[in-house]
Amino acid sequence: MELKTGSRRERPALQGALCPVRFSIFGSGFREKMGELPLDINIQEPRWDQSSFMGRARHFFTVTDPRNLLLSGAQLEASRNIVQNYRAGVVSPGLTEDQLWRAKYVYDSAFHPDTGEKVVLIGRMSAQVPMNMTITGCMLTFYRQTPTVVFWQWVNQSFNAVVNYSNRSGDAPITVRQLGTAYVSATTGAVATALGLKSLTKHLPPLVSRFVPFAAVAAANCINIPLMRQRELQVGIPVTDEAGQRLGHSVAAAKQGIFQVVVSRICMAIPAMAIPPVIMDTLEKKDFLKRRPWLGAPLQVGLVGFCLVFATPLCCALFPQRSSINVSRLEPELRSQIREQNPSLEVVYYNKGL
Repeated sequence: MELKTGSRRERPALQGALCPVRFSIFGSGFREKMGELPLDINIQEPRWDQSSFMGRARHFFTVTDPRNLLLSGAQLEASRNIVQNYRAGVVSPGLTEDQLWRAKYVYDSAFHPDTGEKVVLIGRMSAQVPMNMTITGCMLTFYRQTPTVVFWQWVNQSFNAVVNYSNRSGDAPITVRQLGTAYVSATTGAVATALGLKSLTKHLPPLVSRFVPFAAVAAANCINIPLMRQRELQVGIPVTDEAGQRLGHSVAAAKQGIFQVVVSRICMAIPAMAIPPVIMDTLEKKDFLKRRPWLGAPLQVGLVGFCLVFATPLCCALFPQRSSINVSRLEPELRSQIREQNPSLEVVYYNKGL
């Protein structure tokens, strides 16, 4: 597959003074001369072709890169300045295309695409691998005792609540009461599922019991995500034409986007919660771990982390971030409004969230 370096589009002429920005986060390299970088690189879209799975995968491997968590507030602000200045037609002296794309991905890793607000650290997609590695590893390790099952399911749903809110679609506000309802419902559902399945597997082989955490996580995702994003199901999410012009809000698009996210999250959990239990069940029968039981937890966490490094970006790439829906599937009122303004428009677009 060929590298797509961003589609070109018409941009306004460069106006005003050029604004210098420090590039310490981008490393050294060839610096292009001022004015050599074109102003028509479309950084509104990802760098790689999002119509193909491989293009989306390369995009999300960059978005979920845990190294972005190590960037300072000043580095994040520098990236935001580069992106916003470029969108306004202002390019900094010496800015190269690689540096521009690096700034775009740093900016996207820390700021919400619709609201522009900085996302809390553990809510960023770059935190998915290290956070889920720790939480999932502990859920799979401490699954035998009821108190530890309850504790780690609570921790997991607390983390999921932050992630689901931070990566919601659209800019509609959600009340504290709605957040509380979603959090309590998802946590209760996850704990009840885990404890219920745990009681049913008492007389089954130990390997079966190891899959109880996965069943609880899958059930909780079906509860947590729709509830945490219930505001979208009430007022809809923004839909746009291909050029990004907002056309209105659609509940139908919100339902489709939330369904896609639920599927992605469940698929994301399968490798990390299905492969390590099989390996650990085999290893724990060997003398090596019998003599060193303290190695069980770190080994399990490491196995989960290895799976998540690949599962997280690949499952995020199952559906395009900028998803589409046919105008015919929208609400009658919105459909009529769009038909009146643009009779030839057949497809609209929306940010499905993550």
